[in-house]
Amino acid sequence: MIGSALGDRPGHGAASLLPNMTERDNLSAALSIEHDDPDRALRLAKRIVEGTDFAAWKGGSALLSRLANDARRTAKRTARVAVVGSYTTTQFVDLLRLAAYRYGIHLETYEAGFDQYRQEILQSDSEMYRIDPDVVVLAVHDGAVELPDRSSDPEAEVASETVRWTALWRHIAESSSARVVQHNFVVRPDPVHGNLAKSLTNTRGSMIAATNAALAAAAGGGVAVVDCDMLASRIGKDVWLDDRYWQIAKQAVSLGALPLLARHTAAVIAAQLGLSHKVLVLDLDNTLWGGTIGDDGIERLALGAGSAAGEAYAAFQRYCKSLSERGVLLAVCSKNDPEVAREPFRSHPDMALSEDDIAAFVANWEPKPDNLRQVAENLDLGLDSFVFVDDNPAEREIVRQLLPEVEVVELPSDPSGYIAAVADSLLFEMVAITDEDRQRTHHYRARSSTRGLLETASSIEEFHASLSMEAELFAFDETHLPRVVQLVNKTNQFNLTTRRHGEESLRAYMADPSTFTLALRLRDRLADHGLIAAVVAVPADDAFEIDTWVMSCRVIGRTVERTVLGWLIDTARDRGFRRIIGRYIPTPKNALVSGLFGDLGFERGPNNGETQTWHLAVPPSTPLNPFIEVHNG
Repeated sequence: MIGSALGDRPGHGAASLLPNMTERDNLSAALSIEHDDPDRALRLAKRIVEGTDFAAWKGGSALLSRLANDARRTAKRTARVAVVGSYTTTQFVDLLRLAAYRYGIHLETYEAGFDQYRQEILQSDSEMYRIDPDVVVLAVHDGAVELPDRSSDPEAEVASETVRWTALWRHIAESSSARVVQHNFVVRPDPVHGNLAKSLTNTRGSMIAATNAALAAAAGGGVAVVDCDMLASRIGKDVWLDDRYWQIAKQAVSLGALPLLARHTAAVIAAQLGLSHKVLVLDLDNTLWGGTIGDDGIERLALGAGSAAGEAYAAFQRYCKSLSERGVLLAVCSKNDPEVAREPFRSHPDMALSEDDIAAFVANWEPKPDNLRQVAENLDLGLDSFVFVDDNPAEREIVRQLLPEVEVVELPSDPSGYIAAVADSLLFEMVAITDEDRQRTHHYRARSSTRGLLETASSIEEFHASLSMEAELFAFDETHLPRVVQLVNKTNQFNLTTRRHGEESLRAYMADPSTFTLALRLRDRLADHGLIAAVVAVPADDAFEIDTWVMSCRVIGRTVERTVLGWLIDTARDRGFRRIIGRYIPTPKNALVSGLFGDLGFERGPNNGETQTWHLAVPPSTPLNPFIEVHNG
């Protein structure tokens, strides 16, 4: 079978990185305990997604369907996803549900009929819109592209084709609040022109490649593109484009390639829903360098030029540093003497990583699960945002057993495979990169400095005053919209309603003169924390109702909420509202703000199910926050 053959090919997914447990081993183990221990069976099913064996994936998907109630209970999010395609997508949808569960999402799916994507999108009363999807996946292939074999005006053809697809995106945005995932188009090998094809701009293949580039450039925060052409190149286009499947069942992507496509699509959906992981936790000995620093000393570590292993460790460090520069937090969790563990960062000439790149550094002889909990406490982040990398299989297994919420990457024995192992996990997928992402490590190191100030201050008031905080308040705008989208969709702790709004939904609020939006940037004498709070408020009769209020966890406890309340009161009074209404909808992660409205002087109203309603009569004057100087943008 093609799927089994792919599973054995090195460098394509994580199947080749599982020396002890293959996808089928994990499936067999899961099936043996599905009735007695469904939660563990589901955890084993997740590991099937690390490989590419189609038969194992199908078995895992069937298991997931049987344990649907348990999967819904254990998932981080439930999402409604509509798959509309130009080919037969039934097998893809089955696998997508399993891949999504691996990233913490329980999918409720709708599958359109064969080649019905245009009808479903353009008819505003279609079944697709009736399910109110969170995400629409355009599962389309090169046969859906309306380009000729050759053209006398290829630029015009590409522009026209780009407009056709972006118009479909726009119609989805106008008819729903769904985000869009667009599969781009595989450029087929050109049997007519052969090696000359790349130099010809007027052939169908060249125009499809140009259309792919144009669509990637046009995609905004509400649209994410899965690069199918890149995926097909990785596993071989002869595998991806096996025409037998098309001729027999109108299946444009071969069964052996579907696991890879499902996994990448699920990772992009997870990123759109704010479920990308935030922290890469690294072991040191034989993970960032070869050898044991406590025994071998700096001079005998394998790192940098001089050996293949040393070059592989240096390359892995550079990869980790690039992740950090993109916004992933790096942490160290090592069984080592703390000073000895830091020595290579300070003295080894070939270290690509410095101590400044590490947001949290824990080195001692305590069990790794205990230290991971310590790292989580230091960063004030949930363990379910952690990805753990360690060369020792025993350490990986104990973390899996005791901290199942932590993602554990299975490393190969050869360090040359470390980059592929982490990259192929797709746990750090992103749909956009903001300035705040690039400064994230700096922000968290500043938080550590802030803790030091708090420990030396004689009172909390003295601590707040010592920070010299300044806030800039302004309405949402196009410049800051990507960060607002990210904040609204990723924030779980300081999130009163956990309502998720995509880019187009937030843009609609911006365009509505009756709706009020607030973005807040905070800086202090230690750091510029960037845009850390976002609020959407709407009129409700004589009241000003808070639809969304989110704030970054890194500034919780800094009195920012009092500044936001001042803005709410000023805005309500200026617009003639007599009351401000706030709602708190409890979730497993937002207990932090359960008492916020009461602390701010709101009176509790009646509950509607789990939703708590709070009211505040607009006072004649606005309470002053003496600790934050406010600038209105």
